[in-house]
Amino acid sequence: MLKVIPVTTARDRRAFVNLPWRLYRDDPNWVPPLKMDMRNTLSPKHNALLRLGPWCFFLALKDGEVVGRIGCGMDKRLNAAKGIDMGYITLFESIRDYEVAKALFDAAVDFLRRHGAVLVTGPQSPSNGDDYRGLLIEGFDGPPALLNSYNPPWYQEFFEKYGFEKQFDRLGFWFDLTKPMPEKLERGVAIAQRRYKFTVRPVSLKHLEREIHAIKHITDHSTPEDWPDMISPSLEEIRAEVKKLIPIVKPELVFIAEAQDGEPIGLAITLPDYNYVLRRLNGKLFPLGWLKFLLLKNKIRIGRLFALMVVESYHRKGVSAALYKYTFDAARRLGFTGGDASSIHEFNVRIYNDALGAGGKVYRRFRVYQLKI
Repeated sequence: MLKVIPVTTARDRRAFVNLPWRLYRDDPNWVPPLKMDMRNTLSPKHNALLRLGPWCFFLALKDGEVVGRIGCGMDKRLNAAKGIDMGYITLFESIRDYEVAKALFDAAVDFLRRHGAVLVTGPQSPSNGDDYRGLLIEGFDGPPALLNSYNPPWYQEFFEKYGFEKQFDRLGFWFDLTKPMPEKLERGVAIAQRRYKFTVRPVSLKHLEREIHAIKHITDHSTPEDWPDMISPSLEEIRAEVKKLIPIVKPELVFIAEAQDGEPIGLAITLPDYNYVLRRLNGKLFPLGWLKFLLLKNKIRIGRLFALMVVESYHRKGVSAALYKYTFDAARRLGFTGGDASSIHEFNVRIYNDALGAGGKVYRRFRVYQLKI
């Protein structure tokens, strides 16, 4: 017997968090998330997205055994900005049984419809961040980069059989840092910095409040109004994200570009790809996970560039190329041999072309679906 129940108890939450360990136990590419982080994601106390509208998490049970999960909700701040009653789904997982997937989709769609949604998109980030955004549909040949989605190939069939249609794809780029930087990029950055008189510097954790306001300025002036799934984050959201990143960030891999008058005009944030360590922690930091983390973190040789933004008035002036160059130079000094940059909206042609010009190659594709209800 198959049934779907809302997650309401501590036992339900444990089952929701633990399910992937059973589904992916034979998959060598799967990277276990930290269970503590996932538990916090399910709590409005720790997850600001859940404070922006109605939400619910569901479990699918078959003959009493947990066989699937899904989350859904509405971001009323985003909806007000876009002028549409839109809901999202997130954290979908299922055994290889379409009836289980259908039951989970039914539960999520029914919840969203009852709360006024006319459109459902997803998979979206469960925290309004860069994690778990989009369904992996190409690039199953290796472990995911930090914060990227990972799922079995047959999830695509589940979504499309139910009636979800492609909204857009997000692309993952790979950069081989063992190869020299394209000469055109090197020359172009030098010319652009002389012509447009901008500089690029690493972030300063000693002046954190200044940097937070700089990031806010850059995001406000670089997020296109016509993007269907994003608006510029609030100062509170930026502070919360920075607070999460401080324990794991390497300041020498975070760069801010500034105009001659000091205006912040560009931002690039790269982290070591901690998935190299997470694969060995099995979701637990305690009691020995922290020790493993400290022992292994300096062996990471892969980077994850997960944000690169340039204010609109400095588009086509070499700022993006400069951020790539400074990031690559710093990564090489740290001994990195390669890096992932993802994900870039397929319709963001300028940034797509900048990534290609910096030597990147598309190696993964993540799809965001939509369903009219």
